[in-house]
Amino acid sequence: QLQASGGGLVQAGDSLRLSCAASGRTFSSYVMGWFRQAPGKQREFLAAINWSGGTTSYADSVKGRFTISRDNAKTTVMVYLQMNSLKPEDTAVYYCAAGTSINTSGGPYYGMDFWGKGTLVTVSS
Repeated sequence: QLQASGGGLVQAGDSLRLSCAASGRTFSSYVMGWFRQAPGKQREFLAAINWSGGTTSYADSVKGRFTISRDNAKTTVMVYLQMNSLKPEDTAVYYCAAGTSINTSGGPYYGMDFWGKGTLVTVSS
């Protein structure tokens, strides 16, 4: 299962770090990703990281502001999303997901196999 946490209410320009705890499977071998869904909008891809952490990819909308990382050291794999210079348009429910591969362009669930419940991030202006 995947459990995202760390959301909250922040002001524009602030930073926030989201965490995702992945357990119950060998998530250390999975691609992990962060996504978000704002009210009335489709879920969008934000960032992904391969199993070793050696390869990352980002959506243009967050490149340079958000950083994804992971820690496979323990049975529960942790995935983080460091979010800097937050903007009101970053307000959304943020989800972490895992899969054997990812389709960052879209498609059914972006090709990810497991999804956690989201955590709400609200950025005030």
